[in-house]
Amino acid sequence: MSDDKTNRGGADRGRVAGGEGYEVGYFARKHGISVSQAEELIKEHGNSREKLDAAAGKLKRG
Repeated sequence: MSDDKTNRGGADRGRVAGGEGYEVGYFARKHGISVSQAEELIKEHGNSREKLDAAAGKLKRG
């Protein structure tokens, strides 16, 4: 099922849709990591944007 781009409420902003290439690509560019690293983080930590932001920050520093 495709992402409903008309439903952009607060709950949608709190998650990264791992199945949507444009969202994974945006997340990767935002944090300066590769798309494959972003996909791995999503698999590891789920789709919570807050958790993923923290994990990506640690990945960049480490």
